[in-house]
Amino acid sequence: MQKIDTVLKQFRDIAANPRKMMEDYQAETGKGAIGIMPLYSPEELVHATGYLPMGLWGANRPVTKARAYLPAFACSIMQQVMELECEGAYDDLAAVVFSVPCDTLKCMSQKWKGKSPVLVFTHPQNRGLESANRFLEQEYLILKEKLEKVTGVQITNAALENSIRIYNENRAVMREFSQLAAQYPQLISAVDRHAVFKSRMFVEKSRHTAMVRSLIDALKAIEPQPWDGRKIILTGILAEPDGLLEIFDQLKLAVAADDLAQESRQIRVDVPEGNEAPLYRLARVWQNMYGCSLAVDTKKRRGPMLVDMVHKNGADAVVVAMMKFCDPEEWDYPIYRRQFEEADILHLMIEVDQEATAFEQARTRLQSFAEIL
Repeated sequence: MQKIDTVLKQFRDIAANPRKMMEDYQAETGKGAIGIMPLYSPEELVHATGYLPMGLWGANRPVTKARAYLPAFACSIMQQVMELECEGAYDDLAAVVFSVPCDTLKCMSQKWKGKSPVLVFTHPQNRGLESANRFLEQEYLILKEKLEKVTGVQITNAALENSIRIYNENRAVMREFSQLAAQYPQLISAVDRHAVFKSRMFVEKSRHTAMVRSLIDALKAIEPQPWDGRKIILTGILAEPDGLLEIFDQLKLAVAADDLAQESRQIRVDVPEGNEAPLYRLARVWQNMYGCSLAVDTKKRRGPMLVDMVHKNGADAVVVAMMKFCDPEEWDYPIYRRQFEEADILHLMIEVDQEATAFEQARTRLQSFAEIL
């Protein structure tokens, strides 16, 4: 138990102190960090330069300066990122990598107020075509050249293959952790589970993998105990701040699995093996992505995917963490809500806003839902 508590505290400290992680990495390696905007970027390219990929997913603070640059209906992640950049929080980054799968991200890439140069690439949305893979391969080639210019480091195929291996290992160990954490809800709270996922955005991936393996080993040494609460599947963009997740813990709503863009969607698809060039294989990840509102899916498989997750994980229901003003998520919701009803799956939708400081409305709704379950 003591080892588990110690490792979980390390994850919480990393998740809460990204700037310290960046400064420590620079002191250790002599290289800085490159910001990674949501949602999906080929972090392996950044990793291959020796720079630290640093996730930029906002914070939990009052928004004042960002209002001058973004409309009120921009999602809170972008509002928080804009607020932080206006305050100079990102000025020490060597660059910021932007994917632009939604309108707000497109605007953000053009309105960037930080000192760091912006490196933009585009994901093709007609993902089933081979030409889409080739297009994205060229986008990654352009991004690679921009990264080489910014960092002064040539990204060799050998370095990129090594980074792909490290990232695939991290994805695999995180999938194992997610399955194992569901068996130990008494030991891995919703807040702690989130910290393990979030910390991977602020620390070099091989180090994160070693820490997660240490946690897995410590958990496996303990016999799972019966859980007297309920288990749920979380879906959405993210479930923050921690004040929201604390309600789940207080109501004994354990997270059996998640479909959050900030968490399990990041580890869902490995870079495929094969003899093709590494940039092409990186591009294939986007084609293989499934169940995400920002990756076009004409067959609308997200609902059946979530229903399957409920059954496979022995969950009681799905909780939809709906990011306020996120159009792609809002467009998906009516479709999979109907699919839930057809499959007789209970679900609850709660609104998520990173700027929130009070969660009483969410508490009331979650408490009522827990009583129903």
